[in-house]
Amino acid sequence: MTVALVAGFMTLLDVSIVNVALPSIRDDLHLSSSELQWVLSGYALTFGLLLVPAGRFGDARGRRNVFIAGLAVFTLASAAAGLATTATWLVIARLVQGAAAGVVNPQVSGLIQQLFEPKERGRPFGLLGATIGISTAVGPLLGGLLIQIFGAAEGWRWIFYINVPIGLAAIALGTKWIPGRAEEEKEREGLDPVGVVLLGAGVILLLLPLVQEREWHGQAKWLLVVAAAIVLAGFVAWERHLKGAPLVDLSLFQHRSYGLGAIIGLLYFGGFTSIFFTFTLLLQSGLHYSALEAGLAVTPFALGSAAASAIGGRVVNRYGRPLVVIGLIAVIAGLVGTDLVVDHGGWATAVPLLIAGLGSGLVISPNQTLTLAEVPVRRAGSAGAVLQTGQRIGTAIGIAAVGSVFFNRLAHHGGDWVQAFRTSLWVTIAFVAVAFVAAAADVFAARHDRASLPA
Repeated sequence: MTVALVAGFMTLLDVSIVNVALPSIRDDLHLSSSELQWVLSGYALTFGLLLVPAGRFGDARGRRNVFIAGLAVFTLASAAAGLATTATWLVIARLVQGAAAGVVNPQVSGLIQQLFEPKERGRPFGLLGATIGISTAVGPLLGGLLIQIFGAAEGWRWIFYINVPIGLAAIALGTKWIPGRAEEEKEREGLDPVGVVLLGAGVILLLLPLVQEREWHGQAKWLLVVAAAIVLAGFVAWERHLKGAPLVDLSLFQHRSYGLGAIIGLLYFGGFTSIFFTFTLLLQSGLHYSALEAGLAVTPFALGSAAASAIGGRVVNRYGRPLVVIGLIAVIAGLVGTDLVVDHGGWATAVPLLIAGLGSGLVISPNQTLTLAEVPVRRAGSAGAVLQTGQRIGTAIGIAAVGSVFFNRLAHHGGDWVQAFRTSLWVTIAFVAVAFVAAAADVFAARHDRASLPA
């Protein structure tokens, strides 16, 4: 579990740690705005693309070897990114990094399902939730710290170099500690190549206009979303009528806990990750904080998330989905509080961000535990990968929507960074509020089911 969580932390950290380094990368390699966008969003694109096929492959052929292979590629791509001398070199390294992260991550949730009995999974899923929340929130702090230590010109390279020794250690220890699978236990069924192609095409068509929202002008880009819907409908039809082992077991969505849990994850990640995108921009570009100061300002969220995730993982089996509802209420309260005090500067947001972080810790890991509770172990990797794909899509949708409101407000209201952030923050709150409605619906439905049981 230690090896799996460290690897998961490292791959998820690279989603957010690059944010504070973008000005340094732009100045050092003379990147255009489009190239800079690809450094940031290319990682998310290939990450989301590989999650489900890699999860299914790990289920069928054994998770350890897939985990080690993905980790090895991620480590090599990190070294290549740190050594980059041109924009093209860095973008390609980031695309490979993201693809490798997409291979590693579904094995982590699959290993939890494999190694722990259902009643024991709350604590490891709590640790996984803490890993997800902390890696996203603490990325700007670690990035700022590295730039502060090594300077603007070299600090951004160390953001990638730091993955190399950690990756090598994780490969060695993972090979030693993570159990393999006996040859006779491996599935001999096909791996559904048609489903892989259809899902991959659908995910690319959906994510491309979202991650390129600010670079591709005009409305024609949204036709790709329509095309994505058509391709994904074709994918669902193919999976439903496939004879053999499907890429995604669609019967999982017949379980209310899985279907609503996936929706909650998509919506919550649409809100929660966009906070750090706009808040970091406000602090560095609007309020002229250093990279380290910007990272420190979001640390209360990370601390709150870590503490609450550990608690949430221990008590989720006792309280169930109401725990997620409480967490979402706390996140909304913290974000509203942030809106009320941000006029007084980034440091004034410490307490409301701490409250939001505490709420976040009660959302991510308990939701993951509850959503995967009824999933059979043989489908654990692909089921967890579907959840993570939804989270990546939610992240892309949230950043596109919140970023669009943020930059439009900034352009049309005299460059007022604080007001631009406050306006976009309410889009974030809207995402979290809809996730709250989905969680509350699950709670009420469960109560109705219990009430209708014969005495």
